[in-house]
Amino acid sequence: MVAGNSDVRPVAVRHDASPGAGRRRGAGRVAGLGLGAVALLTTLTGCDVGAAFGGFGWPQGGITPESQRMYDLWIASCIAALAVGVFVWGLIFWCVVRYRKRGNTLPVQTRYNLPMEFLYTIAPILIVSVLFYYTAIVQTDVNRESENPDVTVEVVAFKWNWQFNYRDGQGVEANTVASTLGTSEVIPVLVLPTQRSIRFEETSRDVIHSFWVPEMLFKRDVFPGNVRNTFEVSELRTEGAYVGRCAELCGSYHAFMNFELRVVSPERYDQFLAAKQDGSSTQEALQAIGEEPYAVTTRPFETRRTTSNFNPDNAPAGSGS
Repeated sequence: MVAGNSDVRPVAVRHDASPGAGRRRGAGRVAGLGLGAVALLTTLTGCDVGAAFGGFGWPQGGITPESQRMYDLWIASCIAALAVGVFVWGLIFWCVVRYRKRGNTLPVQTRYNLPMEFLYTIAPILIVSVLFYYTAIVQTDVNRESENPDVTVEVVAFKWNWQFNYRDGQGVEANTVASTLGTSEVIPVLVLPTQRSIRFEETSRDVIHSFWVPEMLFKRDVFPGNVRNTFEVSELRTEGAYVGRCAELCGSYHAFMNFELRVVSPERYDQFLAAKQDGSSTQEALQAIGEEPYAVTTRPFETRRTTSNFNPDNAPAGSGS
């Protein structure tokens, strides 16, 4: 039964003038999307997208091939995410406009759409598979170690400083041919060459620390005990001075546990190492190759371990602080 003041309106059915008109329009939309995607890819490949958008939050200026590969993976992932986002946003706005309410007539209700269901089931699987594939390739490449690297450095962390031992081989059986030890008054400077593969072997004397040079774009934990964490860079590309830090909260003076990486040419590195083996200090060896003797990217922390600090001379008795 229908109320007297109610109207039942027939649903209007729209017929295309030609049976193939709908297919032609669909093909036109697909062609338009394809041309738009080609234009977008051409634009993106013709410029440095990372530089144009600040690296999408990823630090720029890496000094190793490994850092560049991780940067490229990040940029490609961001572009893929943006492409998917633009496509989804386009579908949302198209549905809002195409199926908006027109009068009191409801649009045709669709219970299921097999092509669409196939798309939103398979497409995410394909996207995740591609990202996983390239992530695994880059990760394997970054973690790769050679049998005979050109330079081996043992990184020894302790509260709250660093010791760098230049070794004649790999593993605990190798010998230290030169060493640099940091103190509260002197920032340790780690000197390494360009154009040579470098292996880092890390160990800690007390707690977990983390070896981090921001321009290398990744960090490695330094574990105590018998754990010897190792990694390798195929080369350092740019000469200069780069600050290094501990990136693991390790105690009161963690924030001041810094060092400096000084990248020099292979010839000057050999001269530096020879000077160290002849008995020169790190500062003397740096001066011998024309480098600043002390760190220029950071400075020693103020320990404040003085008698006056703990017992101020002018503090009245019983006043506290």
